[in-house]
Amino acid sequence: MDTLDAIKARRAIKHYDTDFEMPQKDLDALLEHTIESPTSFNIQNWRFVLVDDKQLRQKIREAAWDQAQVTEASLLFVLCADIKSWEKEPERYWRNAPQNVQELMVSMIKPFYEGKEQLQRDEALRSIGIAAQTMMLAAKSMGYDSCPMIGFNPEKVAELVNLPEGHLAGMLLVVGKATKPAWDKPGQLPLSEVLIKNTF
Repeated sequence: MDTLDAIKARRAIKHYDTDFEMPQKDLDALLEHTIESPTSFNIQNWRFVLVDDKQLRQKIREAAWDQAQVTEASLLFVLCADIKSWEKEPERYWRNAPQNVQELMVSMIKPFYEGKEQLQRDEALRSIGIAAQTMMLAAKSMGYDSCPMIGFNPEKVAELVNLPEGHLAGMLLVVGKATKPAWDKPGQLPLSEVLIKNTF
C-alpha cells in the first residue's frame, strides 16, 4: 500500500482474528522498518518488548482496563525507552559517519542531555511516539491493522515486563488482522483550527 494511502487507512482497531499468527518474515520486516524511525542524536532510545507469552499477555490485559485487543491481536508490544541511552557508549550511534562528523556529534550528546531529567524523559516519549507511528504505518502498508494504547497502568506493566531502572513504558501497541472495522472517524478538527502561521 502506498504510504499516503496507509496514512488515510490506518485506524485504531479493537477487534482481531485470534486464530491468526503473523508469519516470522512479516514480523521481521515490520521491526526492520520500525527501527528506521528517527531519534535525536541517533541515540535509538526506543526498546520494543514483544510479549508472546499468553499468561503474561493476560496479566497485561488486566492492567490495561481489560481491553480485549491485548490478548486477541497477533502481536503485543510494550513500547519502552532507555532514558539513559544518551550516555551508553554514544560513539556507537555514529560509528559509520565520517571521523569529523563522529567527533562533532558525539561531543554534543553529553552536554545536551546531562543533568536534564525532564528533557531525557521528553526525548524518550518523543522517540516512542515516532516509532509507534512508523510501526503502525508499516503494518498498514503490509496489510495489517494496529491499535496504540495508553489506557494501562504503567507501573504494573513495568513490573510485569521487568522493566529495568532508567527505562519507561510509553504505550502498548497491538498488531494483527482485524475482524471488525473501526468506527467512522468521530470528529476530525478542520485544518483551519489546528494550523497556526508564525505565532498564535
